[in-house]
Amino acid sequence: MPPLALGDVLSRLTVLAVAAALLAGCATRPPADDAEALAEFEQVNDPFEPANRVVFRFNEVLDDAAIEPAARGYRRLVPAFGRDRVGDFITNLRAPLIFGSQVLQGHLSGAATTAGRFAINTTFGVLGIMDVASRMGLRHQEEDFGQTLAVWGIGEGPYLVLPFFGPSNPRDTVGLAVEWVADPFAVWARGTNTDWFQPSRTGVATIDYREANLELFDEIERSSLDYYSSLRSLYRQRRSSLIANGAGVAGFDVPGADAFESGDRSSPQQQK
Repeated sequence: MPPLALGDVLSRLTVLAVAAALLAGCATRPPADDAEALAEFEQVNDPFEPANRVVFRFNEVLDDAAIEPAARGYRRLVPAFGRDRVGDFITNLRAPLIFGSQVLQGHLSGAATTAGRFAINTTFGVLGIMDVASRMGLRHQEEDFGQTLAVWGIGEGPYLVLPFFGPSNPRDTVGLAVEWVADPFAVWARGTNTDWFQPSRTGVATIDYREANLELFDEIERSSLDYYSSLRSLYRQRRSSLIANGAGVAGFDVPGADAFESGDRSSPQQQK
């Protein structure tokens, strides 16, 4: 039997995770006469919680077995200067998608900033490994198509946990899929049969993100009575902050969340 390609392995693991989640089922809606429990159920907006927790556990096992050890090894082996160059390069690759989202949102000044950053960092920053634009006052602005859908008035829908990608919702899942298809670098890779590019980019971005947030997630897990619920809250509040173009994550009630911005390099969902 020939060895399985990475895509085949991931596809089979995804099928197993989804099958287990389906077997877990959905959360039971409280009866209408229990107003307090019903209000809490609707506020949490996680009707698929049993299934989501199965996928969450699957992701945690994957993280414990592979992603976190790789991130810690990456930190030990690569000096901070090198890690910063990788982070800048990955961030620069997102610039065309950020630009497109800003245009679709009517945020033209932000789009001009992003276009300027991409031009400067790709040239003077040596293909984006140096963030020269920030030193010139052109600060990075994080946007994605999920945020664009929110600006257009589309609701987020119920909370979801996706295999490999983690916290999401229907709106952000659609945004992720659109970006996966429309990303100019992904289009180039498909058109040139450069099959290694997207998996490599995703893998590097995931390890880079995990390394940048090692302490954050350790602190949240240590401080939380329920790690799943804490990450659900962190995800929702961060997405709300990004959609509102908020500065940072002030007001987060999740332990350790105040450190999020210091380590965050966007999210693995956004880094395809």
